[in-house]
Amino acid sequence: MKKIKLLQSVSLFWDLTEEELGYISEKMVSKHYDAGQIILLEASEGEHCFFVTEGSVKITRLSKKGREVILAILSDGDFFGETALINEDKRSANAKALIDTQVIAFFRSDLLEIIRRNPAFGTKILFNLSNIMAKRLKRTNMLLEDTQSQL
Repeated sequence: MKKIKLLQSVSLFWDLTEEELGYISEKMVSKHYDAGQIILLEASEGEHCFFVTEGSVKITRLSKKGREVILAILSDGDFFGETALINEDKRSANAKALIDTQVIAFFRSDLLEIIRRNPAFGTKILFNLSNIMAKRLKRTNMLLEDTQSQL
């Protein structure tokens, strides 16, 4: 039930029924990361995204000069790594637990199964995901432009 409550607050799943959220929550895997522990590395393989249930995560990239650029600080209810749900490209950023952090992971293979079994259900998720990714891309581009002008 705790997973469903969290998922109800996540923009990716805002329009899903409780039954649909229950199905997704059953597929998710809980993971714990200690403060300072790397959750994922830029250019690593990605097959799932993460939802923060408790704690804080810093999302970063390295600039051309090797400086850390902070893209986001995430907390309870936020998610990251969502690109892995729709393609098999390498990760585009780093994620590190700032404090002891609990996340739940949702795998691409589970999303593909949802799409295969119930296209309408899968379409809702993909539509929400595309909107979220477009907004994040715009925000990231603006942040990178600001950062590059300061370097």
